Amino acid sequence: MRLILAPMEGIADHSLRDILTRIGGIDLCVAEFVRVTNHLLTGKMLLRTVPELANGGCTSAGVPVRVQLLGSDPVCLAENAALVASLGAPGIDINFGCPAPMVNRHGGGAVLLQFPEQIYAIVNAIRRAVPQHIPVTAKMRLGLSDTSQALDCARAIEAGGADEITVHARTRADSYRPPARWEWLAYIREAVKLPVVANGEVWTPADSEAIRRISGCTDIMIGRGAIIRPDLMRCIKSGDAAMNWPELLPWIIDYYQQLCGKMEPRHAPGRLKQWLGMMRATYPEAETLYRRLRTERDPFAVGRMLVS
Repeated sequence: MRLILAPMEGIADHSLRDILTRIGGIDLCVAEFVRVTNHLLTGKMLLRTVPELANGGCTSAGVPVRVQLLGSDPVCLAENAALVASLGAPGIDINFGCPAPMVNRHGGGAVLLQFPEQIYAIVNAIRRAVPQHIPVTAKMRLGLSDTSQALDCARAIEAGGADEITVHARTRADSYRPPARWEWLAYIREAVKLPVVANGEVWTPADSEAIRRISGCTDIMIGRGAIIRPDLMRCIKSGDAAMNWPELLPWIIDYYQQLCGKMEPRHAPGRLKQWLGMMRATYPEAETLYRRLRTERDPFAVGRMLVS
């Protein structure tokens, strides 16, 4: 069983990937999407989103990080995929699942699930542009507003030459509302010969067992569950007890120090607050710290709060 950290725009950035992979249990990460429009990106632009490319494509814990591309033009996506491959990426993922209205209005993400033939063209162009030893994978939802084309989209990804499909078991219209439709993972797994990675609504080790049983999938991608419970992957893998707040706090301090080192200090408290806000349901102490940070913008004061 592989456990994969999902790409979460604006949340699972380089610093958080570093923290979560050092906590353990993660076999692979997919980075936040890189938007491809009508021009060739530069190595400098790619390194801003995926700094791990300067480290052999891995986090400091040695976990590979695939680069995810988002766009709708097969030729432009293929040219940029070739560049990504030349920079040493351990894999390239294609985004057919982002539900964000802004992304969809520009023809990217989940809106492409209406057009299996376009999906095929994109995957095929990228696969042809990338050396065979580099995996080309795709992440999709079940559809735009219904599941009527889910199997066609999965087959298009397979026909295009992808090595693997991750399926978020919701439509775009479902957004992130529970429940996820885990039974559809089994339908897709039966429709294609490619490995299918299960994704959606995994919050606990028990959920990981249930999604594997219902879907028949071996591997799982986890997103928000790994942010809310930073040790979730490790607990699934090892059966260890969950971390308590004193055990987690040094990791939070490490994360904040990384933020202060890579962005304007005035922005760092906001990013920290975002993570703490997501952890409030798991850790009461996160709620307390989150409330203290709501009006604080002084990065030095925030640092004192964390160690006090």
